[in-house]
Amino acid sequence: VRDRLQPGDFVYQLLGLPATQTRTALLAVIPKGLDTEEKQLAYVATAMIYTGIAVFVIIMSGVRVVYGRYATDCSWLWGFKINARIAWFLQEVPCVIIGMSNILTANHDVMQSTANTILLALFMAHYVNRALLYPWRTRGSKPTPLSVMLMAWLFCVVNGYMQTRMLTHVKKYEESWFIDPRFGIGVTIFFCGMLINFQSDDILRRLRKPGEVGYKIPRGGMFRFVSGANFLGEIIEWTGFAVASWTLQSAAFAVFTFCNIAPRAYHHHLWYLSKFPDYPKRRKAVIPFIL
Repeated sequence: VRDRLQPGDFVYQLLGLPATQTRTALLAVIPKGLDTEEKQLAYVATAMIYTGIAVFVIIMSGVRVVYGRYATDCSWLWGFKINARIAWFLQEVPCVIIGMSNILTANHDVMQSTANTILLALFMAHYVNRALLYPWRTRGSKPTPLSVMLMAWLFCVVNGYMQTRMLTHVKKYEESWFIDPRFGIGVTIFFCGMLINFQSDDILRRLRKPGEVGYKIPRGGMFRFVSGANFLGEIIEWTGFAVASWTLQSAAFAVFTFCNIAPRAYHHHLWYLSKFPDYPKRRKAVIPFIL
């Protein structure tokens, strides 16, 4: 389908609308002096890194993100609460929609690269699972405040555009990159993280029978070592993606991921310790044997 579309076609413009509208919104806040898309996306990536550091400091200072177990008694200022499955779908699906929009209107020359195709497939596979499969398999999740969902939605809009735009329009990898050690090592790390993430999600899901809403101690897999095994898996995934991509944009994603979910894993760890007297004392929060 992509090969048959031409920039002047109505269908091309319609399919490209999500990406085009996102680009227009970003250009409204990006300094006018950045005259190429590569420079513009570098600015967005830099802003993401600084935002991630700020988020890390805020959460580690004691401000908890009010979702799941922490949303039960949160202030009305966080907004009305939305069904967790619907909220998760809505906040993650922009990566799929904008990603497909960029793919269907991609630069043909850029998409000839094997490395571009593989990296794009990794990113899209993760978010197809996260948006279209994962939410409907969860059990007993607590409603999510509107503001929390909107913050996650905004991140997915910006990051989904930045990552897929780089791989479909801006950055073309030479075929030699496919055999570069950084690419192979990064992809291997990505799949290791994905496996940990899938296994950890499955362990958490099986803790509850249909209809149950309580909490239990997760055991097995990487939960033998850390309380936030699912978070660890995602951190490893996007670290691998950053190594395989070797761009500022992918590095920004990895940094933000760590800054955003490592403190949440730490809060989960403290919560487990306070909730369960028999919780494994040697288990760490998110990094085995360290943190």
